[in-house]
Amino acid sequence: MKEETKIIQNILSDPLTGAISTPIYQTSTYVQEAPGINKGFDYTRTNNPTRRTLEKFITKLEYGYDSIAFSSGLASIDAILKLLKYKDEILAVNDIYGGTFRLLNLYKKLGINTQYIDMTNTKNILHHISNKTKLIWIETPTNPTLKISDIKEICKISNKLNPNILIIVDNTFASPVIQNPINLGADIVIHSATKYLAGHSDVLAGLIVVKEKELYEELKYIQNATGGVLSPIDSWLTIRGIQTLYLRVKKQSENANKIAFFLNDKKNSSVVDKVYYPGLSIHKNHLVALKQQRYFGGIVSFSLINDTIESAKKVVTSTKLFKLAESLGGTKSLICHPATMTHKSTPSKIRKKSGIQDSLIRLSIGIEDVEDLINDLNNSFLL
Repeated sequence: MKEETKIIQNILSDPLTGAISTPIYQTSTYVQEAPGINKGFDYTRTNNPTRRTLEKFITKLEYGYDSIAFSSGLASIDAILKLLKYKDEILAVNDIYGGTFRLLNLYKKLGINTQYIDMTNTKNILHHISNKTKLIWIETPTNPTLKISDIKEICKISNKLNPNILIIVDNTFASPVIQNPINLGADIVIHSATKYLAGHSDVLAGLIVVKEKELYEELKYIQNATGGVLSPIDSWLTIRGIQTLYLRVKKQSENANKIAFFLNDKKNSSVVDKVYYPGLSIHKNHLVALKQQRYFGGIVSFSLINDTIESAKKVVTSTKLFKLAESLGGTKSLICHPATMTHKSTPSKIRKKSGIQDSLIRLSIGIEDVEDLINDLNNSFLL
């Protein structure tokens, strides 16, 4: 089946009633025939039919062994970090999402250190892997400068040096419509399903997809022990959202491509400095994106000639259609200032070193008419 057919057909009708829409099993516990004898469910923290449908669904889309649904993207990341022990080390992309940076910083107190490196140059992996390295943490595209890492090449290098290192790919920005990291060699795929998967800015959810049974069982144990599970209603909303994922991501990518070309046009050179979008041939990692991704995604970032927080704030508070808000991946277009919003928790020195300038603006492109969106940006430049 083609991808768009698979997304729809992988949600089976309810075997009990024939309902075409997945039922919401809003229950905390389940009646048992005898102690330990049940219909596969005993307590909703451990398992829930609606959540299980979502987990099976994303497993098929990401070509994994199995999946686990969490109450947020960061809850899923936290579960993975609990695989580690004192003095273990992580290699991570150097412009990692601010929330992940904050969480990794908390784990420093437990003796788990993270090195932040530029993974667009795969040779950097060779220089930084040690016998303490247990995880390689990839975001591609990164948030918000849209750097692209070669997943397949990084997996190849890592497996050659130490096959026991786990490769984690945060696939939030791409979604399974654009790329499938497990097919490229990754061990775990993470999604903040809050973003593109649920797709309507009305859910908090996280998903982990794993390649191997043993790893799945270890993470499932951690989730059951710590309790960060996704509710039945949020599981159902995420299932409903994924059904239009292909249509949304394709439209958002098409819109983003046109907006990136508009921003990169010479007529905007007095206002716009750099444009970050992997679909542009000037993008440093354009060829890797071309090889690895089916589309270039719905996020565009750009910096201003007047590289100040004040000038960025003027733009982000002047748009009418682009709404100033955290998050991304919904049907409505959003505008964000990373330095004072998503990456506020990242120290200024580290933020700037990774390419997140004071004036950097991130756009999450929605499904509106692209000419309306371009006019909205153009008007904000004229104010």
